[in-house]
Amino acid sequence: MDIIGKVHSIQSMGALDGPGIRFVVFLKGCNLRCGCCHNPDTFDFADAKEYTPQQILNMAVRYKEYFGKEGGITVSGGEPLLQPDFVRQLFTLCKNEGINTCLDTSGSLFNDKIKQLLSVTDRVLLDIKYTSDDQYQKYVGCSINAPLQFLNYLNCQKIPVTLRQVIIPTLNDNSDNILALKKIAKDHRVVDKVELLPFKKLCQVKYDKLNLTFPFADIPEPKAGDMAKLEQILKDKC
Repeated sequence: MDIIGKVHSIQSMGALDGPGIRFVVFLKGCNLRCGCCHNPDTFDFADAKEYTPQQILNMAVRYKEYFGKEGGITVSGGEPLLQPDFVRQLFTLCKNEGINTCLDTSGSLFNDKIKQLLSVTDRVLLDIKYTSDDQYQKYVGCSINAPLQFLNYLNCQKIPVTLRQVIIPTLNDNSDNILALKKIAKDHRVVDKVELLPFKKLCQVKYDKLNLTFPFADIPEPKAGDMAKLEQILKDKC
């Protein structure tokens, strides 16, 4: 029996959500309230578009010729781990079609259904939002232990991981944070890439439209030179 997925939007030819060209499905619903979130319109399930896994697959296969060796499908959010049965069924169909599967997640949830989903997941894009538990508790709404335990499981299952972190001036734009992020990557052999993403405020219009307060409205976007310095720390050998 097909499960209905609550979808926010679909991007047919994404280049920023995993390796290669990706068919990206953004799901509705999120259990966190990150201060830097640029998709507040995915917080709840209101106004969701409903699809079955087969309907999503039927759309994705149209772009299969563009995927090449590295591309495929990415499910993002919101938080896709809130709909593990739907994503598992979708990824199972994709695997049967020879389509690479990628999960973009905060890693803040974990249970047996998520383990089943991960068994058909080829790669995980895992957000490590901060390297301090205090900042996690204050600006995310969970403990850093949640994504680290999730990462430990990925490591045990040998599922390739890309670590991602949004760089937010005054909060995590410092060498200590980057060095701590490097250590997390080094301690988990499945991590083969670390991406630093600059904090953006284009989402302000979404918050205004939803009559929500953007928590980080007064924080500036990072300068290109500062991002380059942090990238260099990431690349330098310890």
